[in-house]
Parts: sequence; structure tokens; C-alpha cells
Amino acid sequence: MATKEFPLVPEDVPQVKTKYRTICTKIPVPESIELLKRLRELEPRSMGGQPPVIWHHGEGFTISDAYGNTWIDFSSGVLVTSSGHGREEIVKAITDMAKQRLYHAYCFPTEIRLRWVEKLTSILPAPLKRVFLLTTGSEATECCIKLARTWGMKVGGKEKNIIVSFDNAFHGRTMGAQLAGGIPALKNWLGDTNGKFVQVPFPDGFRQKDTSFEVFEKTLKEKGVNPDNVCGVISETFQGCNATIMPPEYAQALRKWCDEHKAVLIFDEIQAGFGRTGKWFGFQHLDVVPDLVACGKGIAGGMPVSAVLGTEELMNLYGPGEMTSTHSANPVCSAAGLANLEVLEKENLFDNVNRLAPVLSEGCRRIAEASGGKIGHWDSIGLVGALQFTKNGTTEPDPEPAWELVRRAVQRGVMLFAPVGVGGCAVKINPPLVINEEGLREGLEVLEQIVAEGV
Repeated sequence: MATKEFPLVPEDVPQVKTKYRTICTKIPVPESIELLKRLRELEPRSMGGQPPVIWHHGEGFTISDAYGNTWIDFSSGVLVTSSGHGREEIVKAITDMAKQRLYHAYCFPTEIRLRWVEKLTSILPAPLKRVFLLTTGSEATECCIKLARTWGMKVGGKEKNIIVSFDNAFHGRTMGAQLAGGIPALKNWLGDTNGKFVQVPFPDGFRQKDTSFEVFEKTLKEKGVNPDNVCGVISETFQGCNATIMPPEYAQALRKWCDEHKAVLIFDEIQAGFGRTGKWFGFQHLDVVPDLVACGKGIAGGMPVSAVLGTEELMNLYGPGEMTSTHSANPVCSAAGLANLEVLEKENLFDNVNRLAPVLSEGCRRIAEASGGKIGHWDSIGLVGALQFTKNGTTEPDPEPAWELVRRAVQRGVMLFAPVGVGGCAVKINPPLVINEEGLREGLEVLEQIVAEGV
């Protein structure tokens, strides 16, 4: 579902000056309007959905424009800059590799690719063993779907070709990723080609009250799906529209089901991976290990890179040259990715996430209470929270107050990305993992004040 464009009309807003926030101009900044208009004239409409702030530079958990304004960043650039903006270690890794005059290598071997792959494999639980580096999260999802389909044909023939995913899931914006997703509005243009992708309810406890695994099996039966024709099941650890992690008992039953029916279990960790939930991977909260993992966003501190992590058997289904990507393991991205993992470890950011998780959870609860019932559901895990605005105590999405909260938060020095999820009703809170308690509390208090004033 499309969100609204933010108007390009400068507004007088209260001036802000705190340790972490500065708003000293109208918002949007008058001098920036011409640049913003030119972008809207030259790019597709889809690129005009974020708050009209021209990012210039960042430091830690703040982001700044070129006009003197600074925001507490609750977006992490859509959950990407987990180790913080402007990290010297990552900047140095990027510049050192560029100075080496090696900024592209296709699939030809490089030392930096080896070092990064070695680091990635060192954190993988068995039987995950191999790493395939790609460019975007959608590309990683597509690869997982391809491997699951290939596996299905190998072990069950052409009829074993069904991918099961979940209602309201978001796995990316390429064709296969949107087929796997559970958002019908993103698939209208696909016509009748959706037959081999089947959705079941996600056990979030809100829109799907019954979180037992029986719902999974019952839904497949109701939809006439033969379990032995399922080649793979793909799920986000927590869905993009919320922050509710899959119940462990459900995940364990799903793992058993996939084993019994020779289906590939795929976890989409594009949002959840690399510390966001307080562990390397979100699935580590579930006491299961999938067969394939799609990674992206926080894997490289901001550079365009993703990965598929998988078992020996699945990752070797294709021979030399049959599964490649033009910019796979770009040397500069690989250097940044290795530096990012080293920062996560060196600063023990997992401890920071786990220490601040209760602060975020309490903040989300207070914001929801201050909304007077407009926020029908909130949830959080680690340093990701979600506020879902709904109508009259129902699960029906109410996007207008969600959009208004984002607009007014940006005016007051808290950076959020546009609402996401079911009907555009969810405001996500995802600060860089380096945020401190003081900054986190300040940003949460701003959101609570806005909601209490009425949105």
C-alpha cells in the first residue's frame, strides 16, 4: 500500500536544542525545497514517500542535514546502520579498500571476501555452513526461493513446488519476493501467477489470536495443499509490520514439520539479523536452526550487500557459474561488512541491546497508553518496536494518525521512516544499536508527548 507524500511546504515549528536534537529552521528547510522538488520530478513517485529531510551526515545515533538540524535517529535508515552512523572503523575500511584501487571484482577471488566469509561462517550455528554474498535483501530472498524450488524438484519431482509463507509478510519488492509475501496489494499486477505461493496466518497474537501450530496445518488443509508438495516455508523472525517474534514452540513445531515433509525452512533475517534482537540472529531466540537464512540491512553497516546462509547440501545444488551475482561480494562492501561485524563484537553491542530492550518496551507501552486507544497493538524485541494504529479497538488499520506521528516527530527532532505494514498503520522504532539510554528515553518521550497531544 502506498503511503502519502509529505508536503513540500515549510512550516514554522518549535525550535529545539538538546544534547542530541537541534531544530533551528522551518521544516522542511526552505533552502531544500528546490532539491526535493527536482528529485520528485526526476524519480518515480515511489521514491517520494519519506519525510522531506535531505540527509547530509550522521554520527552514532544522530543524523543531520546541512542546515544545522540534527535528529535522534529512530530509523537506522530502515534498520541498516545498526553499528551507528559515521563509524570510523567502517569509514576507514571503505577508504582503505578504495585506496587499494579495488572496488569491483565480480566473482573473482579476493582476500577481503575470504576474510569476511570466514567471519560470517564463524558465527553460524550448525548445520549452517556456507555463505553466498549478494547485493540486496530481495535478491537474497529470491535466491532462497530458487534453492527451495530446486531442492523440491530434486527430492520430490515437479509437483513439489509450493512455497508457504505468512499473511502480512514482507520479503522485498522483486517479483518472487512479493509473491512470497503476504500483502495482496503488492501482488495485484501479477495476475494469476500466484498459485504456487500459499499464505497462512502469522502467529502474532493480535490479528491471529490462536498462535498454535495447528492453525498452520489446518490452513494448508483448507487450501487444498498436500504437505508433501511443499518445497519450502519462509517466514520473517518478526514481521516487518510488527515486532512480535514467532513463538518458540510454534517455530519448533514448524522445524519438525519441515523435516517430516522434506521442506526447506527459510528464515528471513533481513531486519532481525546482526544484533537487532540482542543476538546475532533472531532465530536464536527460538531454539531452532533453519536450512536457509536471508540476510541484509544491518549486515554491513550501511553498504549495499546481503547474504544467503545455508547448509552444505542446499548451497551446493548449483555448479560453478550457475549461481552468481554481478556485484556479489564487492570488495568495498566486503571490507565494510567485516568492519561492521568487528564493531558489533568489539563494543559488545548485543549487551547494549539487551540492556536497553526493557527501556524501549516500556516506552512503547507508555506511548500506546497515551494514545487513548488509537494504538491498538504495540510490541518490541531488542531494539525494534512497533506501534500499530487501529480503528475503534479493532484490528482494522488506521494509517492517518500513524503518518501524522511521523510528520510531527521529524518536526521535533526524532527521525522516523514513513509508516509501514498492514494498511500503513505501523510506526517502527529502530535506533542504531549504539544508542545510549539517555538518547533512547529522550526520543521516546518526544513520541509520547506527540501522541498525548492527539494525532
